[in-house]
Amino acid sequence: MSRADLVIQLAEAGAQNDHVKLERTVAALVAEARAKQHHTLADRLSKALGAVAPPSRQAPRSVGGTFLPDKVRDLLIERPARRGIDDLVLPAEVDSQVRELIEEQHEADLLRANSLDPRHRVMLAGPPGNGKTTLAEAIAFALGVPFLTIRYDAVIDSYLGETSARLKRVFEFARSTPCVLFLDEFDALGKERGDVHETGEIKRVVSSLLLQMDDLPSYTVIVCASNHPELLDRAVWRRFQLRLELPMPTRADFRRWLEHVGADRKALGMDPAALARELEGGSYAEAEEFLLDVKRKIVLAKGVPKSIVSHQLKAWKKRFGPKAGVTGGNGDRDPAAQSE
Repeated sequence: MSRADLVIQLAEAGAQNDHVKLERTVAALVAEARAKQHHTLADRLSKALGAVAPPSRQAPRSVGGTFLPDKVRDLLIERPARRGIDDLVLPAEVDSQVRELIEEQHEADLLRANSLDPRHRVMLAGPPGNGKTTLAEAIAFALGVPFLTIRYDAVIDSYLGETSARLKRVFEFARSTPCVLFLDEFDALGKERGDVHETGEIKRVVSSLLLQMDDLPSYTVIVCASNHPELLDRAVWRRFQLRLELPMPTRADFRRWLEHVGADRKALGMDPAALARELEGGSYAEAEEFLLDVKRKIVLAKGVPKSIVSHQLKAWKKRFGPKAGVTGGNGDRDPAAQSE
């Protein structure tokens, strides 16, 4: 929705004394202002909205402060976006393409002046625990917009047609609010419609989902993540302008990551190159949890860092087995930190 449309809606809401429409429109203006790094304007708009909204409409709000209307409050979660692209260790091609996407979004007005739109549909694929969720968060951080995650437990329903109706409500809100809309475990919704084992309902959900994605404006960035991209419908793949893979980290990747997080010899008493060799076969999420365990024990035990690291590495090998570094698999382990 353009700035002109939002201003017209704002005038209409004031004339009609429609507080719900007023709040929704101002929320969209706030998100647009933050996307353009106009934080002073965004703060003033938010303050003005709080001064005029009835007490019954001032709460509850999501964690990041974005107003979530009643119809989507139970269907979305706003996560705080705290890490940027520079905080991540990404494959060179992924890093380059994501930065291009962010630049296009920042220069959206220039592109639209030339009858072009910035790219805004992204698919992230790869094993769990290797940065999919965190990369989506970093895109939201770079754009200065809310980071909204769909709650599948609230969206997916056993009743015929209800799942599609809930998805429609989510996408209607996303169309009115510049944001990063994140769909994790996307294969739960975007399954191949030709699968004979799937019900007619899931096929209708996929069709509805595709229509909703096509109707999203370019200022709403949709990021989908899947651990099993082979399960996705072929028509789903066609919708994404960026299709990026985040593979399991290699030994060299772990070395770069250790240097990035400041895990040097002085802190751990162990050469980062040797530690990277030991961590190979795990994910970034597991490696970060490993480092956190080491740091806790160093603080609490006040012991020699090298001996603590050695002890934790034995537990690491026992947990993941001797074949972890060969197969590169990590089963169903829970993602954390630079995760999914």
